[in-house]
Parts: sequence; structure tokens; C-alpha cells
Amino acid sequence: MAETKYKRILLKLSGEALAGEQKTGVDSFVLDRICNEIKRVKKMGVEIAIVVGGGNFWRGKNSKEMERATSDYMGMLATVMNSLALQDALEAHGMEARVQTAIEMRQIAEPYIRRKALQHLENGRIVIFSCGTGSPYFTTDTAAALRATEIGADAILVAKTIDGVYSADPKMDARAIKYDNITYLDILSKNLKVMDSTAISLCRDNSIPLIVFAMSEPGNIEKAVKGEKIGTLVQGE
Repeated sequence: MAETKYKRILLKLSGEALAGEQKTGVDSFVLDRICNEIKRVKKMGVEIAIVVGGGNFWRGKNSKEMERATSDYMGMLATVMNSLALQDALEAHGMEARVQTAIEMRQIAEPYIRRKALQHLENGRIVIFSCGTGSPYFTTDTAAALRATEIGADAILVAKTIDGVYSADPKMDARAIKYDNITYLDILSKNLKVMDSTAISLCRDNSIPLIVFAMSEPGNIEKAVKGEKIGTLVQGE
């Protein structure tokens, strides 16, 4: 079994990552590629939890005509659709997976119970945390940081469409500088758009490193788990 730096990880996937080129819905080709990446890491003996966003179906805070709480609840339901699609794809690749929701919907998924989640991880199952924190006004970034803290994850792997943390949006600013290493405090003080400030503060308080990398590049999850230098490592004061 290959040597790994992190034994238990939480993988944060954006809803947009699942949509691929089509921008909305779920792209089966992208799902297949993500599952192959996860399977390689699973074979290395790594325990894997996943938090997936819902932005490919609905983005709560962007709805101007609707009450924010209602819009956020709709966003939580969008994460359930993505989680079920991911669970189905993982099982099609021969891996056991369980979806746990922060809002109860027992007919389709388990309710979130921390001890049950830990039991699944210890038994080699992949756990997908859905519905964010279960409360409006909190993003799936915050949910990822919270669940990672609760399950004792060694690191959070943040899969993005760009290959790390930059001083500005590299798609908009050609002078944007990429950081190989950066502290939580620098991200907060420079207002860098990695995860929201609540999530970053939670990671800082609990000393959970973040590895921010491009999902589009094959083998990146495996490299991150091994501790190889990819993307941006966020840690330290």
C-alpha cells in the first residue's frame, strides 16, 4: 500500500465541478473521472468523506427576488441531488458510499449522525455529507470545515476550477500571482476567495490544513493525499 501523508480526508467538490462544460446539471463523464480518482486514493487505504455544493442547480445567495432563507433551503436540496448522483456513480465503480443529510429525508438518505459517519469511515465506506449545515446563511464551505472538524479529518482537499490560490482571479487579471503556501490569516486579511471567512476561521481554529487544487488535472487527489506539492497549501497562523 502506497505511503500517504493524510489518512482521513474531506474532499470539497463544487456543484459546478460536477456540471463540467455544460455548466448545469450533472455530467456523467465528469462523475466517472472523479470516481476513478477517488478509487485510486481509496485503494491506498485513505478514509474519504465528501461535501458537495449545489451551484450547478441553485445558488441560494444569488437569488434577489426570494427570501434568503428559502433560497438557501433550495440550495440544500440541490446538494442532495448531487450527492445521490455521486453515490450512484461511486457504487457503480465498486465502492460503498453513504449519503448523510443535515435535514432528515430518511426515504433517500441517512440523517447526519457523527458517530454513524465515523463508523462508516472506519468500515471503509465513503461518506457524502449533504444539505450543508442544515441551516440557512451558511455555505457548503462552512459545512465542509465543520464536518472535517467533527470527523477528525487530517486535511480538507478543495477541488477548484483553477489550480490554487491567487492574489486575484487569474481569469480576469493576467498579473495575478499564485501562492504555493499561504496562512489562514493572510487569506482573511487579503480577502482571497478560497472559502468563505467562516470556513477559513474554523479551519484555523482547529488547525486543519487546506489543499486547494485543480480538479481538471488527473491524479491531483492522489498527489495531495501523498503530500506532493500541488496547488496551494493553506496552514499556519
